[in-house]
Amino acid sequence: MPQCILITGCSSGIGAAMARAFHQRGHTVYATARRVESLADLEQLGLRTLELDVNDDASIATAMEVVRSEQGRIDILVNNAGFSQVGAVLDLQREDLRRQYETNVIAPFAVARAALSLLRAAPAGSSGRKGGAVIVNIGSIVGLFTTPFAGAYCSSKAALHSLTDALRMELAPFGIRVVTVQPGGVQSSFGAHAEAAIQLPADSLYRGVEKGIRARAQAGQVGATPADAFVTPLVDALLQNAPPLRLRGGKGSTLFPLLKLLLPTKTFDAILSRRFGLSDACATMPR
Repeated sequence: MPQCILITGCSSGIGAAMARAFHQRGHTVYATARRVESLADLEQLGLRTLELDVNDDASIATAMEVVRSEQGRIDILVNNAGFSQVGAVLDLQREDLRRQYETNVIAPFAVARAALSLLRAAPAGSSGRKGGAVIVNIGSIVGLFTTPFAGAYCSSKAALHSLTDALRMELAPFGIRVVTVQPGGVQSSFGAHAEAAIQLPADSLYRGVEKGIRARAQAGQVGATPADAFVTPLVDALLQNAPPLRLRGGKGSTLFPLLKLLLPTKTFDAILSRRFGLSDACATMPR
């Protein structure tokens, strides 16, 4: 039976690749993005495209009403929309942090709340669960550890993981399964968008390590796993009757969490500091 799937953040990368993969398997896919014109390629493939700004409750409600009128249910909801705010923690203003958390932490749960009645309308799975719907929140391996110059992004993904854990337990009695996906490096335009959002004020202590900050913005794209290769096993797993509760994939998705677990904190900090230029930064920093 074809399933109804709604995915946020489909303009590129993981979201676009997931939308194509579900569609290729014969499912009805609602690919959404803040700018619907960015979805033209998906629309040409036959996917249903919708404007959905995850930070706008009215936009969310409008999109859900379209799905309600056309399908009456959502079988799989994928909260993928997000961005990376790059910059040293003390270079970020209140609004920078608010914008990061608004999109990466608050929005997925606003979307899930608006979709709840549609999720509950999904038919029961063959395993006998009370309901058949699945919510998928796209986190990140950097929600498991933190790097220099990406504290806002790493912390937003850690918060997303934590809230998703709570949601999983709270929706289990209603038969709605909640899955956390923790990608490593996956090819997308994410790095370019992160670099465009860098905060590096003129009076920053870190002016002398700008190269390292820019390297952090692009770090996830160096040798990254192609998006289609990442999503193929992911989509297969999500279409199982009982998908795993946590899924990882992409470059570094095993290595870095393992190093965080096994290495002393001082050693792990030193590795990341060297990688992004902090180990030699004191000589270049203003007094």
